[in-house]
Amino acid sequence: MEKLMIKQDLYEAVNGEWLKTAEIPADKPATGGFQDLVDEIDDLLIADTNHLVEEPDTIPNDLMKEYIAYYRLTSDFEKRNADGMQPLLPILGRIEKLTSFSDLNEQLKDWVLSGLPLPFGLDVDADMKNTTTNALFAGSTSLILPDKTYYAEDHPQAEQLLAIFKDMTLQLFDLAGYEKKEAERMTDEALAFDRLIAPHVKSAEENADYSKMYNPQSVEDFVAHSSYLKLDQLLQNLVGQLPEQVIVTEPLYFEQLDSFFNPDNFSLVKSWMMVLSLNALTGYLSEDARQIGGIYSRALSGTAEARPQKKAAFYLASGRFDQVLGDYYGKKYFGEQAKNDVKQMVETMIQVYKDRLANNTWLGEATREKAILKLSTLGIHVGYPDEIPELYHRFKVMPAEKGETLLTNALAFSRLSREDQFSKWNQPVDRDEWEMSADTVNAYYHPFRNIIVFPAAILQAPFYSLEQSKSANYGGIGAVIAHEISHAFDNNGSLFDELGNLNNWWTEEDRQQFQTLADAMIAEFDGLEIAGGKVNGKLTVSENIADAGGLSCALEAAKREEETDLEAFFINWATIWRMKARPEYSQLLLAVDVHAPNKLRANIQVKNMEDFYQTFDVTAEDEMYLAPEKRVSIW
Repeated sequence: MEKLMIKQDLYEAVNGEWLKTAEIPADKPATGGFQDLVDEIDDLLIADTNHLVEEPDTIPNDLMKEYIAYYRLTSDFEKRNADGMQPLLPILGRIEKLTSFSDLNEQLKDWVLSGLPLPFGLDVDADMKNTTTNALFAGSTSLILPDKTYYAEDHPQAEQLLAIFKDMTLQLFDLAGYEKKEAERMTDEALAFDRLIAPHVKSAEENADYSKMYNPQSVEDFVAHSSYLKLDQLLQNLVGQLPEQVIVTEPLYFEQLDSFFNPDNFSLVKSWMMVLSLNALTGYLSEDARQIGGIYSRALSGTAEARPQKKAAFYLASGRFDQVLGDYYGKKYFGEQAKNDVKQMVETMIQVYKDRLANNTWLGEATREKAILKLSTLGIHVGYPDEIPELYHRFKVMPAEKGETLLTNALAFSRLSREDQFSKWNQPVDRDEWEMSADTVNAYYHPFRNIIVFPAAILQAPFYSLEQSKSANYGGIGAVIAHEISHAFDNNGSLFDELGNLNNWWTEEDRQQFQTLADAMIAEFDGLEIAGGKVNGKLTVSENIADAGGLSCALEAAKREEETDLEAFFINWATIWRMKARPEYSQLLLAVDVHAPNKLRANIQVKNMEDFYQTFDVTAEDEMYLAPEKRVSIW
């Protein structure tokens, strides 16, 4: 690879040949480093799953037996087609029977536990200011269009997308046996109610600042938001007593709840509930329902075809039994040598971070000491969790021979999950519980628990391999590891202390200096043109800060090794971000994704690093050059 090409465009130099020949599968919106690895693992686990179906004596444990039993249901399209839309009709009938808010109040607890639509949601999670204990949260509902910003009158895609959604919904109503006139009325009313909600929800950019989710309200103030629902009775029935407070993630939304969720709009509410329920569950029904029910999401992402039946069946089963299958994958395919090697990399990265914090020139001593304390207490999880959550032991598949269907099983499992979630209210937080399964190609930092988690699936090429040089591994998984560590110190994570509590541990001067640097990172990305749109610097700032910190710390770790190859480091950094996406998907990501586009993640961050200029002889004459005064360095 010629340095001349890298000096002009690192991402294109590394990935250009691949981009020319890579083909996006018909059932996918994109392909690339992450996606290709997902496909490899899917293919591996689908093959294993089918083997276990054919050789049931080889199923390793009872939990996997339930997974295989559920997979038999998800993959039995002959039975699913014979059942057609019938399994869904009792749910739609239940909504149709509603005549008033009084009817709804009589069954409100069961309505919530059944997963039926309401214009708000309740959840249990760690109290953000006392993260040892679980609290009750209340939030808004989702919109039909991807984001609040799509509802602006001049949005170029909104009208077309809503037309596609409407046509899809009418086809589903027809499949369910509803008359066209009635179907059109309900669909139009659902869209009208959705538009009533839209002005009051947060946009993706607003949601990106998750510290602002913490708005505790007394239970008296919370239940007063609705004049028509018995929210106090609902809360008491769900968690066993009336809580003292509810943490409201969108206060302005709940202040307006009565303005749209009221008897005058009851017909619109019912239609909205019908349409949402109809669309939400098509993946569990016949092949016709599955194909039609995916039209809108495929339009959003530009995907040409639905997933093949076998993969769709696998995704339904693996999605419900994710921790069970992840445990199977981790134990079978993730070796101790790799686990120990990666743990060593994490510990090295933490030490690098500590050293960088100790030598930081813009942090005051008090803030620096608190930052090092937070880093010292960071929890590290690699590979797969020690235990599968107890909930999964309650998933018992009821077979078709007993009159059950895929949908009835799916709904029963969802209800068990909701009951389990509400049972955790006011209970101690399980800080070791994973939110990703081991077969997930991803990683995360949890601000409320101050832990980083690296599932087994991401710990392989191109991110990591025992066959790659250490420098290449640091440019891949090393940067990912340090990226997650950096989330502890991004514009969101930095607001939480070493215990995961929302607690300002900064001096005012240091916080102002950090905000100045964060603003510079916003400015560095904001308005960059790509894929027919522009990057939103505020939406992507936390991930960009994490990328910058991750890459700089991984670079320093690579330089500490006896044999350092910075060319391999930067080339693998660019390799892991390779991605070829459909235009519609790229547009969607620009609107709602907190990550910058992959090409910019690869190219922009290296411009901030002096070692990149030295490694590839980049000068002011080259396109990859950025003047020193414009470079952003935070961690």
